[in-house]
Amino acid sequence: MRIAIVWNPSKTEKEPLEAALADALDGMPTADVRWFETTENDPGRGAATRALEAPADVLIVAGGDGTVRAVAEYLAESMAEVQLAIIPLGTGNLFARNLDVPIDDARAAFRRALEGEGRAVDVGWIEVTTEGGTERHGFVVMVGFGLDAQMIAETDEQLKDRAGWLAYVESLGRAISGSDVLSFGIAADGREPWNEKGHTLLVGNCGTLQGGVKIMPDADPSDGELDFLVLSAEGLAQWLSTVKTMVWDDGLKRLMSTTEKTAESGSESLQRGRAETLAVTLPSPRLLEVDGEELGETREFTVTVQPSAITVR
Repeated sequence: MRIAIVWNPSKTEKEPLEAALADALDGMPTADVRWFETTENDPGRGAATRALEAPADVLIVAGGDGTVRAVAEYLAESMAEVQLAIIPLGTGNLFARNLDVPIDDARAAFRRALEGEGRAVDVGWIEVTTEGGTERHGFVVMVGFGLDAQMIAETDEQLKDRAGWLAYVESLGRAISGSDVLSFGIAADGREPWNEKGHTLLVGNCGTLQGGVKIMPDADPSDGELDFLVLSAEGLAQWLSTVKTMVWDDGLKRLMSTTEKTAESGSESLQRGRAETLAVTLPSPRLLEVDGEELGETREFTVTVQPSAITVR
């Protein structure tokens, strides 16, 4: 087996990864393993390009969501036939969590990378207009503006290094106070546009966040569609209702229910839907995020899905 490993040296040293891989390879046929480092200026595309030139049967990404996104974006764009696997080393590791990849167990993650079955997975694309012009980015988890983008902007990076994803909780209050309700336009799948009111819009290929919170419980990264959520909660009563919907109605209650699920669900302050294409226009610039990274402020963007764009073990 020809194995190419794209790894982010800012997340871990190479030696622990080599040891975990050696444990996972114990008893297996000899493999040809090659390593490719990311850099601060090139979070994954360049390393993935070199890895595919090697070539490789399986491309393993050892890093956080940013590294995974960069490599997945390149694989989808180039339509490479290599299978992707993940060794999650980041703060959120959201894509890995949604695919049930072992977290905090590099040996188990490597074992899955070596023995797992490939699964066709969609990749989302966002075309966004910023001050610098029009940009196009791939994503595997979600994009959006509002509360989550504000949380990312407000999060203390040093605290994030020490406390992991719990650092986002610390920034939640500031993010809520900085997310005001506004009216914005949405057009889905070529239909007539309509107006929504909310402070947060998320468009997701996956729907589970840290702590197992299913913010978009019916999102399936292999269904050829994107799920979206509009959040407009204000005041204690609406926030309590929203939390109840997410944790109980769309969480524990669904686990115990056998009734058919639907993406068109929500509450007074929480609305959900599904589309293959979503065009959004905003009355004023808002900070946008993609898979946990800031993209800058924008007044318009379009999100589309590339079905079965990559194969992930």
